[in-house]
Amino acid sequence: MSDPHSKAVTDGWLADAGAVDRAVYAAIAATPTPTLDKAMARLSQAANYSRLSLAAAAILASTRGADGRRAAGRGLAAVAVTATVVNVAIKPLSRRRRPDRVALGVPAARQVPMPRSASLPSGHAAAAFAFATGVARVLPWDGAALQALAVLVGYSRVHTGVHYPGDVVLGAVAGIVLGGATANKLSGTA
Repeated sequence: MSDPHSKAVTDGWLADAGAVDRAVYAAIAATPTPTLDKAMARLSQAANYSRLSLAAAAILASTRGADGRRAAGRGLAAVAVTATVVNVAIKPLSRRRRPDRVALGVPAARQVPMPRSASLPSGHAAAAFAFATGVARVLPWDGAALQALAVLVGYSRVHTGVHYPGDVVLGAVAGIVLGGATANKLSGTA
C-alpha cells in the first residue's frame, strides 16, 4: 500500500521542478541574444543524426592512431546504444510534449525544425554525452573537449526552443550512464 504523504511530497517536488524548468526556458527565450542565435541554430542542426560525433570519430580515428580508432569505436558504440534506448524505450514512456515556443516567445531567428518525438529526454544531449563518455574512456583529454561540446549541443536545444532545460539534463545523464556502461562493456569492465 502506498503512503499518501510520500505521494504528496513527490507530486509537490515534481510540480516545483516543472515550474523551475519552464521558468528557465522562458528566461532563455526572453533574453535577446542576436549574435548567439544563428550559432546555436547551426550547432543544433549540425548535431542532428549525431553528425558531430561521426565527424569527431573520423578525426580521432585518422589522427590518434590505435587509441584514436579504439576511442572512436567506443564513442560510436555508446551513441548507438544510447540512441536506441532513449528513442525506443524512454521517449515513448515519457510522452512529454515539446515546448510551445511561439507562445513562450522564442525568437524566429533561433528556431530550428521542431521534432515530432517526445521532448523528454533530449536525444541530442544523450547522444553527444554518450559519445564523449565513450571517447573519454580511452582518450581522457579528447573526451573532456567533447564533453564541453556536448554541453553546447544540449544548450543549443533549449536556445532554439525545442527542449526544456530538464529534458537536456536528463538526456545528459542518460548519455553519461548508458555511454559509460557501453564503453565499460567493450573494455571488459563492469
